[in-house]
Amino acid sequence: MSIPNVELTMLNGSKANFADFAGKAILVVNVASRCGLTPQYEALEALQKKYGARGFTVLGVPSGQFMQELKANDDIAEYCSTTWGVTFPMTEKTPVNGRGRHALYKELVKTKDSMGLAGPIMWNFEKFLVLPNGKIHRFRPQTQPDAPEIVALIEANLAS
Repeated sequence: MSIPNVELTMLNGSKANFADFAGKAILVVNVASRCGLTPQYEALEALQKKYGARGFTVLGVPSGQFMQELKANDDIAEYCSTTWGVTFPMTEKTPVNGRGRHALYKELVKTKDSMGLAGPIMWNFEKFLVLPNGKIHRFRPQTQPDAPEIVALIEANLAS
């Protein structure tokens, strides 16, 4: 499966396209500031720092679908930078489920996880690793960003 060239509105209001990340390994994560899993930001930022120069990026997608995200994009940006030191790109607050689901997530949710299950985003911090060849791997929220299975895939798909 490949992701179409969908438009993204970034947290600062600028426009981007998913194709802007072509050739990179991209860990797309629907994030939330007020969730029990929010400490995963620390591992996400560590991955960004460790692998960013080698063709990897985290793409954070704040979502209020589970009622655990701040209301305003400016508040989200401030919280993430001051609390977790986030430097990876983030989109504006975006729906990941339902009729208003963003086009990126319309494609991502077709991906099956390790148990063979596709479908809606179950909770905050669900992860999709999009490899440079277009192959997508799905990891459920409880899988830590720096889990061995994620790190192995990242390392196998980066420039040395």
